[in-house]
Amino acid sequence: MKKTLALGMAAAMTATLLAGCGGSSSSAASSAAASTAESTASSTAAASTAESTGSYTDYSAGFPENVTIQIPVYDRGFENWNPTDNYYTRWIQSEFGDKYNVTVKYVAIARSNEVQDFNQMIAAGNAPTIIFHYDMPAAVNYWSEGAEQPIDLDEVAYYAPTYWDNMKDTIETYGKLDGENAFIFAERDPIYYNWVTLIRKDWLDQVGLDVPTSNEELKTAMQAFKDAGLGVENDPLITKSFTYFYNWIPEGTSDDELAQYLDLNVAPFTWTATKNYLQDMNEKYNAGIVDPEFYLTTDDTLAKGKFVSGQCATYSFYMSSGTDVFSSLLANDPNAEVAVMGSTASGTVADGFTAHYYEYPSYGMIMGINANATAEERAATYMFLDWMSQPDNLKYLQYGEEGKTYNVVDGINVYNTDYTGDDKLSNNNNKDYWCLVQEVQHYGDEAADLQANKTTLAPAGYDWVVQDAYDLQKKGESGGIITPIFSKAVQATTEYSADLNSLWQEAYVDCVTCSPDEFESKYEEYCQEYLDAGYQEILDEKASLIADGNVLVVK
Repeated sequence: MKKTLALGMAAAMTATLLAGCGGSSSSAASSAAASTAESTASSTAAASTAESTGSYTDYSAGFPENVTIQIPVYDRGFENWNPTDNYYTRWIQSEFGDKYNVTVKYVAIARSNEVQDFNQMIAAGNAPTIIFHYDMPAAVNYWSEGAEQPIDLDEVAYYAPTYWDNMKDTIETYGKLDGENAFIFAERDPIYYNWVTLIRKDWLDQVGLDVPTSNEELKTAMQAFKDAGLGVENDPLITKSFTYFYNWIPEGTSDDELAQYLDLNVAPFTWTATKNYLQDMNEKYNAGIVDPEFYLTTDDTLAKGKFVSGQCATYSFYMSSGTDVFSSLLANDPNAEVAVMGSTASGTVADGFTAHYYEYPSYGMIMGINANATAEERAATYMFLDWMSQPDNLKYLQYGEEGKTYNVVDGINVYNTDYTGDDKLSNNNNKDYWCLVQEVQHYGDEAADLQANKTTLAPAGYDWVVQDAYDLQKKGESGGIITPIFSKAVQATTEYSADLNSLWQEAYVDCVTCSPDEFESKYEEYCQEYLDAGYQEILDEKASLIADGNVLVVK
């Protein structure tokens, strides 16, 4: 199967944290008072020194009149953390804003409700200067609604030369939509071994089995667990980021077919790969080896609860050093042991299929510029991205001050998780600020990144989980499939995705929980209903765009 180009993950795939980034943070620790005094002088000088160079005005000495830029930041509900007003937002204002006579105003966006938040602000005409999203289809929707303006790439290069040098190729490759420059991006150096599937190793030992390496072995293990009165497979309700079918894509599937069906925002219910997946789930459900109330597991907290309580034998999640899954499991069962099981990247695939996985493109956050932003606001925004791209500033945002928020151990930056000072980092190490320019911290060396991740991604004593996940990922890394990107908006997706998502949940749960002899008829009935509910229009529109060459595919 050929490899195609991908769009960024939902969020969730969430906040992946890697250690590493060079540079000194000494300049970043300067006092706000000194910065304010310097910025006052800069602002005064700006009135006489700002000058036009070609079609752009030079604001390197500051803006003659104050400019306010509104920057979105995820509100994740961290306890005792104000995402719009904290030590680091004030530091950004003193180090960047005051220097250039710019007011940097952060706007909280609920991480769990971001699309609704943005849509409400767009409708009210008070959306922030940057409008962002991790998933291309959602970003395209904002563009299609007229919420964003075309981007002048020369203007970006003028005001943000460092940022532009870092992201030029990515922006020019992925940023066009409807023939115009629509998006700029954060850099992504992706990792895949932070997504981990755990299985109860003590239960495998009890029934005399090894860690499953195929779908057939997984079903054998779950049947043995059931017979022994142990837990079942954990399969939370699928409501977004539709990648459930990657291990069920038939070999020889063409690029055009992938382009038609691969879509994070709309489940490809009528596609063969979905039928393969649903049929397997139906067999597991009727055999009693999958959680009988999987459809009630609607979030990660519930999935983790079923695992640590012993109700379920497996749990898939994004690893982080702050996870409590291991301690909670041991609190409930002091004799519990876990092992890492291959998932989409390297194992548990059915006979006759390949272990594929969702592969990221070279970008992280997708950003558009508010349609109402002025030339001065655009310039200030690009200057802000450039300032954040400077190694010293980026490192300070990512790690804070050495000896306080982190220490260097064997060349690796290790967070001091016990630090409680005013300059304590947020619970995800300030990622919601620096994600505008970089999705993942890295050293630029795979071995160093792995060593750092053993600390950053794993609680003390569980670095072996990261190593095992890395080994499994390397084993299956050739199976990545990158979702094709359409260079024109798929209007039908915008129109029908919400209704189709509701229908998807009803249809897939019914197809999984029905008796085996009902599966074929139910699946066919739902296929027709799904097509009639707008999916046929999506497929037709995509087919037309593909025929006209409006899809980007990279081999």
